Amino acid sequence: MTGPTPARFRRFLTRGSVGIGLLLAVQGLCAAVFILDILSSLIGFRAAPISWQLREIVELGAALGLLTGLGLGAYALRHALAERNMAEARLRRASGAFAEILNERFCEWGLTPAERDVALFAIKGLSTAEIAALRETSEGTVKAQTNAIYRKASVTGRPQLLSLFIEELMRDDGPLHSTPAEAAKPRAVPRSDAA
Repeated sequence: MTGPTPARFRRFLTRGSVGIGLLLAVQGLCAAVFILDILSSLIGFRAAPISWQLREIVELGAALGLLTGLGLGAYALRHALAERNMAEARLRRASGAFAEILNERFCEWGLTPAERDVALFAIKGLSTAEIAALRETSEGTVKAQTNAIYRKASVTGRPQLLSLFIEELMRDDGPLHSTPAEAAKPRAVPRSDAA
């Protein structure tokens, strides 16, 4: 029988509440050894003294347990911080990808600069009145612009407009980021070799 691999051990410590509970239990037990030793010296509740060799072994084991817990705790903290940093990086990439997709679709649909602003505010969830106030224009103008956006995007309303972008972000058929040159290249269509 082989021992646990480092990956399994890491999962055990970082993801399992059992691993964290066990780590805390070992550290608590080691701390209890020191506390009981101090209390027995102060209060004198031990009936028969233990030999100094056994006492040294117990204290050495408790100290090693605390040091091991400290090391494993530092490892788990480092791993958790690395996972957090990776999640933040993925979020930044997704945010950049969303902005890139917005710009691509706005260009594809031929939106005017004013329509781009209105579309962006609509996707962010602002009401027609809020968009009109931000753009310092009338609600009628904003309604006309949103209708033009929906027509150009071939959607019937705000929820469908937003779903276009969400679906594109969730699609898993290639990289999210592409350069304009890559986007302009025709994609190769697989040929069948059947003659």
